[in-house]
Amino acid sequence: MTDAAVRPTKPATNTRTPAGGAPTAAHSAAEAHEPRIDVAAVENALLGTWAETRRSARELIKDPVFWRIDGQPMADHRERVLSQLHLLVDNDGSRRAFPAEYGGLDDNGANLAGFMELVLADPSLQIKSGVQWGLFGSAIYQLGTKVHHDRWLRDVISLELPGAFAMTETGHGSDVAAIGTTATYDPATEEFVIHTPFRGAWKDYLGNAALHGKAATVFAQLITGGVNYGVHCFFVPLRDETGAFLPGIGGEDDGVKGGLNGIDNGRLHFDHVRVPRENLLNRYGDVAPDGTYSSEIPTPGRRFFTMLGALVQGRVSLDGAATTGTALALHIAVTYANQRRQFDSGSGSDEVVLLDYGKHQRRLLPRLAQVYAQFFANDELLRKFDGVFGGTADTPEEREDLETLAAALKPLSTWNALDTIQECREACGGAGFLAENRLVGLHQDLDVYVTFEGDNNVLLQLVGKRLLSDYARQFKGADAAKLAGFAARQTAGKLFHGAGLRQLGQTVADFGSTARSVELGLRADQQHDLLAGRVEQMVSDIAARLRPAAKASPADAAVIFNANQSELIEAARAHGELLQWEALTDGVNRIEDEGTRQVLTWLRDLFGLSLIEKHLAWHLINGRLSTQRAAAVTRYIDRLCLRLRPHAQDLVDAFGFAPEHVRAPIASGAEQARQDEARAHYAALAASGEAPVSEKSLKKK
Repeated sequence: MTDAAVRPTKPATNTRTPAGGAPTAAHSAAEAHEPRIDVAAVENALLGTWAETRRSARELIKDPVFWRIDGQPMADHRERVLSQLHLLVDNDGSRRAFPAEYGGLDDNGANLAGFMELVLADPSLQIKSGVQWGLFGSAIYQLGTKVHHDRWLRDVISLELPGAFAMTETGHGSDVAAIGTTATYDPATEEFVIHTPFRGAWKDYLGNAALHGKAATVFAQLITGGVNYGVHCFFVPLRDETGAFLPGIGGEDDGVKGGLNGIDNGRLHFDHVRVPRENLLNRYGDVAPDGTYSSEIPTPGRRFFTMLGALVQGRVSLDGAATTGTALALHIAVTYANQRRQFDSGSGSDEVVLLDYGKHQRRLLPRLAQVYAQFFANDELLRKFDGVFGGTADTPEEREDLETLAAALKPLSTWNALDTIQECREACGGAGFLAENRLVGLHQDLDVYVTFEGDNNVLLQLVGKRLLSDYARQFKGADAAKLAGFAARQTAGKLFHGAGLRQLGQTVADFGSTARSVELGLRADQQHDLLAGRVEQMVSDIAARLRPAAKASPADAAVIFNANQSELIEAARAHGELLQWEALTDGVNRIEDEGTRQVLTWLRDLFGLSLIEKHLAWHLINGRLSTQRAAAVTRYIDRLCLRLRPHAQDLVDAFGFAPEHVRAPIASGAEQARQDEARAHYAALAASGEAPVSEKSLKKK
């Protein structure tokens, strides 16, 4: 490790510095003589609103029958996961989201909270159960009406009717509106004819399609009377009781994937397959026997987004599951780093624990702060989801906010999962590459989360468009005075930043201890100002650049938008980061114990300053920070890492994972036992007087 070369060689002289002179804090919170967290209280806060449901799910998956077996052949893995789904049914794991009338529990928030925890057992189990009850079953429930519920929901809940969710096509993933599958109504027989007219229209990557699905909810362009009324959803039987495809239906197995090989993903195609008119899931649009189309939602665009919005729970649950998987990786890496030793000071002292190195703190602790922010943000998202789907806050405005929030948070958490799990793998060296230590398998399985339920960049573009529409809405109907005032403020703001007045003020303030200055000057309010100000300015600048598109031809308008697409997505990402920071801050402020709140405030500051550091060039270019304060941000992050180092184990223990959830030998205490054995060996050898002398000592004589 490069940090070893710069450590002092003289022995430690105080209790905050371990033997060998590594400039670090104490190893544990108990040794630090500082406030320490109430681990149980923090665990409750992280588990959130549905903590008891999460605990119940975690207790269930302590049973090894739910655990992923590394290296298991794909066919065996698929059958194992199917059997696990039946066990979930036996333990009421399939009932939470559905109405009591059909044997459900009417608890949408609890349903997703419990579902997210399954990632600790086997991500394939989590996703396959999501396909069955969160996609296939939810499509019937959310897009269908009572006749559909009566006919199919009980069998969906019991797994008597396993099904696929057939939306994605080989040629169209995120662009659902342009799918090629058609459902053409035939009034003579009162049937829809489901057809995939070309290879790119095959339904693809569908869980339960290759083997287990008996039916599918198929999304297709509804055509009646020669008019295409856009994408609607249809219930289509797939297989007979022997497992053979029904006439007109064909498919292929997707085969081995980069991860999630316990799921039987496959492709489906339809050759003029006829289904009854009643198989149209007609909550938002219907076709009469004579072929007349009707809908309470007058515009096709609004109708399309309403139907997709009814299925938003996939994004909500992926945000939470990715967060839990990331927390597991951090628990493994931090625990190992607190026990594994590497390099001494060159003076014959003990080797140094990995987490004592500044670089190791830097690679793990900011990511630990990030995952804390994600836990609190996901709980807010889950509460909003429960309000909408539970009916207590089901308005068009709340649904739009839910969709935007899910589209903002899911990309950040799933991208962070891959980044953090990989960093944790590297931080554990060769041990992290062993399958038994979970990190490689987690990375493989969570890889596809970044494109599940919408490509992350496409989702952030949706968020960016919402930001622009909200920005424009504040000027709708505005008089000239209001517009002029806004323009003046914009000009003044650019002049203020661009002329260096803010930098000058900061420079004066920063004479003396810049580290102390940044601590005082970038606390909660200042962090929020910088993070929120970045979003506001980015949206304002993009809106100004897009203004000519309003009067341009469609082709020219598309060119203008495309030129600003990357910046729009970056603004949306900044908005998501701000939401996470605000959620973490709110969570910290709810903590009653003073010592716990102090430690979590340091963690929140580490998260906020890490975001500012990540975008430091933007803050400098736009005059939001002086060069002195910008330089001090990095130094203060280092100080925060050092301050949080003694609390690192407490902070990952607060995730509440039992040994049955972790299942990584390097985080089991085995590494500590090895280190203790090695140190005892060398101590005994030294005490015996029989220890060999080093070659270097001979040369000194």
